[in-house]
Amino acid sequence: MILKDKKIAIIGAGPVGLTMAVLLQQKGADVTVYERDKDADARVWGGTLDLHKNSGQEAMLRIGLLEKYYATSIPMGINIANEQGNILFTKNVTPENQFDNPEINRNHLREILLDILKDNTVIWDRNFTEMQEVNGQWMLYFENQPNGIADLVIGANGGMSKVRKYVTETQIEETGTFIIQGDIPQPEIKCPEFYQWCDGKRLMAAYQGNLLVVNPYNNGALTYGVIFKKPDEWTSGNIPDFQNKDQVVQFLLERFSKWDNRYQQLFRSTFFFVGLPTRIIPLDKPWKKDRILPVTLIGDAAHVMPPFAGQGVNTGLMDAVILSDNLTGGTFETIEDAIADYEQKMFIYAKEAQMQSEQNEIEMRDPGFSFTKFIR
Repeated sequence: MILKDKKIAIIGAGPVGLTMAVLLQQKGADVTVYERDKDADARVWGGTLDLHKNSGQEAMLRIGLLEKYYATSIPMGINIANEQGNILFTKNVTPENQFDNPEINRNHLREILLDILKDNTVIWDRNFTEMQEVNGQWMLYFENQPNGIADLVIGANGGMSKVRKYVTETQIEETGTFIIQGDIPQPEIKCPEFYQWCDGKRLMAAYQGNLLVVNPYNNGALTYGVIFKKPDEWTSGNIPDFQNKDQVVQFLLERFSKWDNRYQQLFRSTFFFVGLPTRIIPLDKPWKKDRILPVTLIGDAAHVMPPFAGQGVNTGLMDAVILSDNLTGGTFETIEDAIADYEQKMFIYAKEAQMQSEQNEIEMRDPGFSFTKFIR
């Protein structure tokens, strides 16, 4: 095996990085994951994930976790509402569709992946800063923590990855859409009317270029995203302070002033907010061929895209399967050849996923957009 006596470092313990670690470890590889979170109990911020049958679920099947994923995730129906608070369409969970793409909390997915890794595979509290070649290996540097050493580095640490510069000069770009994510613990107490209105389903609404996507079941919290075209005046710095809850609530109340009062209750009940411009890494230029030592990217580090087709994590899990197969399957003579083949394939399917996400983004920003077109 081309990984014999090689130390592999994966930067990032998200679902893609951990799946990559499991796949390699199951083939006997020496792998260490470095994660900036303080420990395994740190809350992973963000909405739930849904793994698709032909990508994310295939990865879970490969590592023996598909049934555990089904048992841990929640199949969810959908309510589509209008701005007046009327339900326009409902999709219920049925025996036929319950395993299509059930929702799983990010921490729960992390837990089931950690459970099948060897002890101490993940080293926590390691905020990666840079790396350099030292005596034929990568020396890894972390903020205020000891260094690490690896023969192969796999960057799996998200859209703002600091590993990316060792692979490509391509810069991350904003797409023009903005998402405000809100979080409400104990929604059955904090916003009972809205919580009951969801009826255990995801709720979606769109009106005049403002979109709302709500999940009432995210590990005891209700989480949601407000999606809209980034206002022109924000480019000059006139943007709400997302650390100031009252300021964000006021912004949303004004933006949704024509919507039903239940939406107002949702915003007023929100515990805290995060503001996120949507970003993309263009895949129109080849990556560096003259890398000092083996290094590559998977997941959002490789191909971050708008989240409007549910393809991000699923594409990343495909990366992990293909790259691990290349590195452990005996087909390639060198690590560099295995990486080159993976990247060639990834550019094709990741570009397709990005194009689907971009097309959905364009349609969603249309003032006349309706979610019913996407769900039916």
